[in-house]
Parts: sequence; C-alpha cells; structure tokens
Amino acid sequence: MKKVLVTGADGFIGSHLTELLLEEGYDVRAFAYYNSFNTWGWLDTLPKDKLNSIDVFTGDIRDPNGVRKAMEGIDEVFHLAALIAIPFSYHSPDSYVDTNIKGTLNVLQAARDLNTERVLVTSTSEVYGTAQYVPIDEKHPFQGQSPYSATKIGADRIAESFYRSFNMPITIVRPFNTYGPRQSARAVIPTIITQLLAGKEEIRLGSLTPTRDFNYVKDTARGFIEIAKSEKAIGEEINIATENEISIGELASELIRQINPKAKIICDDDRIRPEKSEVERLLGSNKKIKSLTNWEPKYSFEEGIAETINWLKNNLDKYKIDIYNI
Repeated sequence: MKKVLVTGADGFIGSHLTELLLEEGYDVRAFAYYNSFNTWGWLDTLPKDKLNSIDVFTGDIRDPNGVRKAMEGIDEVFHLAALIAIPFSYHSPDSYVDTNIKGTLNVLQAARDLNTERVLVTSTSEVYGTAQYVPIDEKHPFQGQSPYSATKIGADRIAESFYRSFNMPITIVRPFNTYGPRQSARAVIPTIITQLLAGKEEIRLGSLTPTRDFNYVKDTARGFIEIAKSEKAIGEEINIATENEISIGELASELIRQINPKAKIICDDDRIRPEKSEVERLLGSNKKIKSLTNWEPKYSFEEGIAETINWLKNNLDKYKIDIYNI
C-alpha cells in the first residue's frame, strides 16, 4: 500500500482525488489549508468512515517547513494546492506567485531531499492561452494571458528543471476545464446552474464566445491515478482532455433549456475579462494520455452535467448566488 500525499485535498479536484485514492486502497495523507475555524474544506463533507481513514495535515503550501513535515514518509505526492481564480489574479498577483510558484518549489525541494518516489505537479490548460491550433497537444506554445496562467507556467517550468537537473521522477499533469460536484461558483458551470436553480430569470455571464473542453471531475481524478501508475509518464507533460468543445453561450443555453426555459442571458460587463487576457478557445488532445496510460473518460458530458445539477440542487445553500464570485 503506497502512502500518498494530496496537497490541496480540501479543494474541488483534490477532495475527489483523495476520495478516489481511498477507494483504490491507497494510504492517504491530505494536506489542507490551515485556518482558525479548523475546517478542512470539502473533506468535511465526506462520509465519516472515509474521513476517519484520512491522515489530515493542516498547513500552508507557502511554508517550506510545513510542506517538508507533511511529506515525511510519503511515497508519492499529488500536488494540487494552488490559487486558481483568474479574475482574482488580476488584482492579487503577488499571492499567486507565492502560492503557485513558491508553493510548488517547496514541494519539489522537499521531494528532492526526502527521495520521494514520484511527484505529480498539477498544471492547467490555461498555460496554452488561446489555441494556436487544435486539438492542443503538449507541444503547443505557452502564453501567459493572466497572472494566474503565468504563475502556472512558472511552476511547470520549475518542475521540469528539477526533472532535468536532478533526475527527479516528476510528471506535469495538465487537466482541461474540470467541472462537477463541489466546484466553487467562480467557475462558469456552477455559476449558471446555481443562478437557474435559485429561480433567477436573468443569468449574468461574461463573454459567451469562448469555447472550453470540459472534463467531469471523477474522470480528471482517475486521470491523475492512471498517470501515477505509469512509469512511461515520468518526465512528461500530459493533458487530461476529452477532445470535445462547447462555447459558453451554447453551454448556458443548454442548461437554461434543462432547468428553466424562461431564463435569459444577460451580459455583465463586470464579468468580461480584458480582451487580450480572455482565452478564446481550448480544445485539448488526449492522444498522449491514452498512449501512456489506461485512462479513458467514463462520463459523457450529459451524464456529468446531470450529476452536477443534482448535487447543486441539494447544496444550493453553500453558494452566495447574488455575489459575483471572482
């Protein structure tokens, strides 16, 4: 039984990955962000038997001492801890550098000193910027169109340098847009669904023309585990993508049709990103992950959306629908 650490385990993807690792028989330590309320984020919503099986470590990914302590005795690290909201990165870029770049460096330094068997560093499709060709494969150029994406590019390149300089067993895992239960309202799918479920007939959105390649969160979590199992993936950067795209406008129209056909889309200027910052098209290639691992997406977009709507119906009280969550 491998002892694994998940950083960012209290977050959206991290909590699903932690849960799946438990189900797969791993011995899991969950790194959660320390706070005075002693809350463990989405981990607190897991069934008691699962939560009691997790070794929860609270700390701050920006603190090298806490990170090193959390990594003692660990075989594999799934590094997901990050600041991810693009609009928030416009006015707080310093915090993104500290968390995303320095936080990743803390993990890599500790892994080097502790001879950790495997490190998976989480990237994002945002590092590619607007597609210069599709489907976007791992050789596509990088373009930092927001402070968030720029810090993720920096974290990826530091990870690559540790692989090349110190022969560390590192893989850069690059999920395209993930959605599903437990996602915050700063993302477009829960933003639309929660407004509709709350009975609003004017759905406020930003630009409707960008396209995205959406992964259901359980498929994304499975991708991490399959990559970790593959020795061929060491030293590689690997997309997790469906090779399907949908525009934000088409997505909103379909959700309106399913939940409240009377609703209309209202363009909210506060939600419009700067022209040169908006990523207009993301459509990822999954050829590499399929060639190196046994991963296949198990959920269709329709199945994933149905599960997401159902979960949000039962958890609407967790969302501040009248506030634009950046």
